[in-house]
Amino acid sequence: MESDWIKIYSTSNPIEADIVLSMLRENGIEAVEMNKRDSSYQAFGYIDLYCLKDFVIQALHLIKKNN
Repeated sequence: MESDWIKIYSTSNPIEADIVLSMLRENGIEAVEMNKRDSSYQAFGYIDLYCLKDFVIQALHLIKKNN
C-alpha cells in the first residue's frame, strides 16, 4: 500500500501546502499531507504532499499550471 503513494510536492510554508492540497482535492485528486516540521521550532522542516500513483501526472500538471 505504501508504494501506491508518491510524493508530488514539498514546501516549508504551511499555507502554501494547504493551498496546493485544497486545489488537488477540488480537482478530484486524493492527496494527503505529511508534516515533517519540527514541533518545537516551526521554522525547520518540510511539509510533503502525496497522491495516489494513478494521479501523479494530473497532479503535477495542476501544480505547474497554478504555480
